[in-house]
Amino acid sequence: MYVLYESGKKLYFHEHPDESLVGIILAIVSLIVMPFLALYKKKVASEINSRALRADALETLACSYLSLTLLLGLGANALLGWWWADPVAALAMVYFLVKEGWEAIEEGRGNKEHEQVTD
Repeated sequence: MYVLYESGKKLYFHEHPDESLVGIILAIVSLIVMPFLALYKKKVASEINSRALRADALETLACSYLSLTLLLGLGANALLGWWWADPVAALAMVYFLVKEGWEAIEEGRGNKEHEQVTD
């Protein structure tokens, strides 16, 4: 809800974000590092047969998507002066954030049910 509210407010009131060189650099580093980290986690997960680490590897890969979206929004604002690009990029992340959050809730419910059956 926060991302929807803040992005909507910024678009409605034409609030221009400050340029963030640190944010751009962090997004670039994350975009480079996260896919390699995800692949390594996936490899280790296969070696030790860990479902949890395999799921974590997918989450790490998803962070790459979020970093790309962030970089596009910040970059378009900094390079092209498109003030609206950053809140639009944040809105592009909402679907993914809700989807991942819902999947985590469902998985938690499933694990809880499984624990009750095995107790």
